[in-house]
Amino acid sequence: MMSKTNNEGRSFKVGSMSLKENKHGHISSTDSLSDTVEVVREVARKMGKTTVKWDNAKNVMVITKPGDVSLINMTREIVLWFMKPSNTNKDINVYVDGKLKKSKGFQYEKILKHYPVADERLGFWTPELCASDPKMFDFIITLGGDGTVLFASWLFQTYVPPVIPFHLGSLGFLTPFDYENFDLYLTHVIEKGMRVNLRSRLTCTIYRRVNNEHRTAVKLRNVLRNPVTGKIKIGGWCSSKTDQQYLKKFGEVDGEDYVNTDILTLDSPEKECMNGILPEDDYAEHRQIPCFTTIPVEKYQVLNDLVVDRGPSPYMSLLELFGDDKHLTTVQADGLAISTPTGSTAYSLSANGSLTHPEIRATLITPICPHTLSFRPTLVPDSMELRICVPFNSRNTAWASFDGRGRVELKQGDHIKVTASKYAFPSVCKETQTRDWFNSLSKCLHWNKRERQKSFAIVEHNQQKGNTPSTRSQPGIGSLSRKHSSSVTPNIHTNNTSRSSSPPNKKVFTESYISSSSDGGSDEVFAMLIDEDYPNILDEDEPKAKLFDDYDEYENNIPEDDFIGWTDDEINRARFSGRISRELDKLSMKH
Repeated sequence: MMSKTNNEGRSFKVGSMSLKENKHGHISSTDSLSDTVEVVREVARKMGKTTVKWDNAKNVMVITKPGDVSLINMTREIVLWFMKPSNTNKDINVYVDGKLKKSKGFQYEKILKHYPVADERLGFWTPELCASDPKMFDFIITLGGDGTVLFASWLFQTYVPPVIPFHLGSLGFLTPFDYENFDLYLTHVIEKGMRVNLRSRLTCTIYRRVNNEHRTAVKLRNVLRNPVTGKIKIGGWCSSKTDQQYLKKFGEVDGEDYVNTDILTLDSPEKECMNGILPEDDYAEHRQIPCFTTIPVEKYQVLNDLVVDRGPSPYMSLLELFGDDKHLTTVQADGLAISTPTGSTAYSLSANGSLTHPEIRATLITPICPHTLSFRPTLVPDSMELRICVPFNSRNTAWASFDGRGRVELKQGDHIKVTASKYAFPSVCKETQTRDWFNSLSKCLHWNKRERQKSFAIVEHNQQKGNTPSTRSQPGIGSLSRKHSSSVTPNIHTNNTSRSSSPPNKKVFTESYISSSSDGGSDEVFAMLIDEDYPNILDEDEPKAKLFDDYDEYENNIPEDDFIGWTDDEINRARFSGRISRELDKLSMKH
């Protein structure tokens, strides 16, 4: 919250702390800055531990990965679970993909026949509905992999409802929930609430060059530059051949227009050449640069990354990178990836970028195959405004993609502005943000997996028994002895066991071990961790009861299906229609 204190300055309040600026925009004490930083850090820590619960959930959206017939059956199963009367899902409406209405595998007509309530509570979403009224959904269920989660971000380019991602794809880095127990997860989320990981997104705005009124060639403009501070002053346009003698360098420079009216009274060649700016001692460098006008034409919110590459051209890309209107570097590489912390495990990882925790508010700059030995991946604060420009002296154009979609060509003079988005992507946590992330690193990327080094105590113990330390059990035949397993717990999984196979709410013991070097040696358990984030959900070992006894006839003989997803053109048209409808609503409210 910001409030004006007087004409001398302003007062900023963050929690119980406040910052006061004087009339020059400076803060008078560093103590207040340090205290405010700690308050902000504490607020961020509490946000990560906060549980969100609906007072009365009304609408649920289900996004199904197209092209997989088995997922259509699972979509129908979730729909019927909501249609079945219970205290948990009472009066909750379900919206599935509009293209499933005529799907042979979904069998909409038979659902209406067996569940008449579906006529009122089963709806179908379209991209137009997502663009025009995104807040109508209380939460989203995704059935698929990481690409389905990214598609949810692509559909909702402004506000995004909380997303519960079920792992039914390939890698599953963003999908921690197992579909096998979907009813238990949904019951827990609806009744007891959930923890949400607010994943940051990037706003990418495409700027296109506008041609000059009288000619398509780029016009030159006079510039004075201070070689010490780098500050520049921009004058008028070059209009005669005499201007060419001052030409030193082509490039892209940002600055403010500066016109000295005194020089306009001069009657000399300098007047025509300088055209409005007077050389000064501090501004010793006089250059002429190509200037042009750009206008924003498209805007995208990305969850993973923006990738600018050379496309089909055989030449490497030549890009100019700016940060907060300052030139950072010239990129000579196959391309450049600008990633969020969530996207640090995507394309950026393949380009040797750093793994970054999703709670870190940063933007990753990762070059793709740079033609230099010194261009290392970099993290910058997400408050920095980045611009990726295609200069006029580039041999070829560049191509940009947004989360792998919406691929567009960037011609010479075009650029993309990248800023932190105000619309975060809330994904529901299975445990906590940190546990989910490190579990995904271990399960999907096998992060830091290595056979554990033996301690000296174990080696000496085996030597006393006449066994050499180099003797090992044959891999794949059972390197761990289980003679004493009854003295520990029967529900023990080693580090090599996939976590996704464990029920979400059962007490799962993670064992850290050192295998003995002989058949007679016993296992040593160094730590056992108990996960109890979903208490009393799966403590029983009884098999799960059938949810739909009267619907077994649809489980077999699923016909071939023609369910296909939404194309980018359809989604773009839907966004345009949504923007028009919102503007019309604003006009109607004014009148």
